[in-house]
Amino acid sequence: MASAQKSNPGNYFEDFHVGMEIVHATPQTLTEGDIALYRAMTGNRFAQYSSAEFAKAAGMPGLAIDPLHAFHVVFGKSVPDISLNAVANLGYADGRFFLPVMPGDTLNTVSTVIGIKENSNGKTGVVWVRTTGTNQRGETVMSFVRWVMVNKYEMDNPAPEAVVPDLPAAVPAAELSGFPAMKTWDMALSGSRHTYDDYAVGEKINHVDGMTVEEAEHQIATRLYQNTAKVHFDAHGQKDSRFGRRLIYGGVVISIARSLAFNGLANAGQMLAINAGSHVSPLFAGDTIYAWSEVLDKAVLSETCGALRLRLVAVKDQDPGAFAYKSDDGKYSDGVLLDFDYWAAIPKR
Repeated sequence: MASAQKSNPGNYFEDFHVGMEIVHATPQTLTEGDIALYRAMTGNRFAQYSSAEFAKAAGMPGLAIDPLHAFHVVFGKSVPDISLNAVANLGYADGRFFLPVMPGDTLNTVSTVIGIKENSNGKTGVVWVRTTGTNQRGETVMSFVRWVMVNKYEMDNPAPEAVVPDLPAAVPAAELSGFPAMKTWDMALSGSRHTYDDYAVGEKINHVDGMTVEEAEHQIATRLYQNTAKVHFDAHGQKDSRFGRRLIYGGVVISIARSLAFNGLANAGQMLAINAGSHVSPLFAGDTIYAWSEVLDKAVLSETCGALRLRLVAVKDQDPGAFAYKSDDGKYSDGVLLDFDYWAAIPKR
């Protein structure tokens, strides 16, 4: 006797509508074990996410979850409902980190559809969502907007009325929150003597080091966030896809590139906001990630703490010192993987 469908096939483009709210399954409690595994997967060396004593001295409650780690967990909750049938995750905007996430905290995720637009090919459409992460006390720890290209279930289904949200180019510096006091900051232990005062707008930083991503590593990292996207795990299912093989989760690229940025930005490890982000091209197992950064803006947050607005560019299999980015006509250069714009806290001298 046949039974009704009980498994979740994921939402297709036609299933979304503006104003739709989705409560995502599987809250996740984060522990010190998660911190250790995240460090093992990404090479994170920022002192405040490596040493509880350093973090406390800098004004943090203790050894916290890296905000980018927490972002991946909140993002991962949304995948089964938002992007299980996605062609690509296209970009991010208006990402804000409000409160630290500490070991023992449980993250819950809710998304609201804020935009929708069918593509001209009639096969796919773009869905914009605002995703919010809360802790076990109901406090909002972060929110961000992302947009995803999602497959349609039936090409003949009519296109919905297009709604494209108006998103800010950047989170205003005056609205940044969640930064530590940074009153006590040991430069020898942090790994750099460079403070807020030493960086200039327009300066480019070659992070020098590279990291090759292997198949097993990226799958463990993606499982850590409980991200179930088929394109990252199902090798058999991806044989007939555009690339014919699994893609590395874009969050792995972000985290590794930012970990590489330690070499040149060791004191700017506290992410405060995500202004914008684009996954420019795919990464595959065996490729090597390099990174460079550009200082886009600066802002004073307190007597002891400032913020740098940074463009983090990840490239693959090439010298990051070439600062590959865009041509004069605005096209991304070959090998550019990631264009990521964010605010980071950094101590003042």
